[in-house]
Amino acid sequence: MPSLPSLEAFAKGTAATVAGVATLGCGLLYYGQNYLIYPSAFPPGSRIEVPVPTDFGLEYQDLPLVTEDRFTLRCYLLMQRTEISNSHAAHIDYPDQQTHEEFASTRPTVLMFHGNGGNHGHRIPLAKVFYVKMRCNVLMLSYRGYGHSEGSPSESGIRIDAQTALDYLASHPYLKNTPVILYGQSIGGAVAIDLASRNPSKITALILENTFTNLPRLVPKVLPLLSPLSFLCHQKWDSASKIPLIPRSMPILMLSGVRDEVVPREHMQELWQIVSRRQGTKSSDTGNKSDMPEVGNGKSRFLEFEGGHHSALSR
Repeated sequence: MPSLPSLEAFAKGTAATVAGVATLGCGLLYYGQNYLIYPSAFPPGSRIEVPVPTDFGLEYQDLPLVTEDRFTLRCYLLMQRTEISNSHAAHIDYPDQQTHEEFASTRPTVLMFHGNGGNHGHRIPLAKVFYVKMRCNVLMLSYRGYGHSEGSPSESGIRIDAQTALDYLASHPYLKNTPVILYGQSIGGAVAIDLASRNPSKITALILENTFTNLPRLVPKVLPLLSPLSFLCHQKWDSASKIPLIPRSMPILMLSGVRDEVVPREHMQELWQIVSRRQGTKSSDTGNKSDMPEVGNGKSRFLEFEGGHHSALSR
């Protein structure tokens, strides 16, 4: 009759198994976290089905941008026209005989950075607001590994993507001298902050919606079970340390949903405090739709929407 293992041997075996599983789990989390942070295939079909601006009555250019590491990004460029066939379009006076391209050169350009789920085509309704109601040119960037863009997403890669889009605008025959406004939602806000911190002389203003201080601090909220392993998060997107690099002359509009179910309200509030210190003056703690505190030169503002959620500031 075979002898039963001793309690000591059993304990050692169990400890070794637990240690092995834990090591394997940590390894999978460390090397596989990009799939959690950048769910480009969610919702299902997001890598295949990408809405186009004509679905929403907008003329556009299907713009392929090639990055320095040779990935092709499939982006959308919406250049302004002297007249837009939309009843909600803002009227802008222009000289007789002015071409569409010449008119576009007189309007601001919004460079859009989307969140980590879905694709840039899902953000066309917002682009339509910038294009129709505000009469801005709009460049909708599709990150690597999203939609029909090549490659796999990562912090270092998306930083290259953002720079590629900005460099394209800087070399465009009609858009190169237009004021460039960066808009970023969620992780796109971190992309916008990073790009502005590296190109302060090329950016006119920032619009940030429901973004975070840095990704490791967000892990306990988004993935509570992995909270003890937050230190393994190598995708940092550390906006809190980059905002001070943005000159105080650059206006920043911050839009925060109080009921954001993904990014805790405190993240936007802390970023606002950093913006306030950057402005070099004492500021109010928070604001809301009817109370927008101004700081420094009076250009940067923080707005909270009481009923706002992560993907919708108003419902």
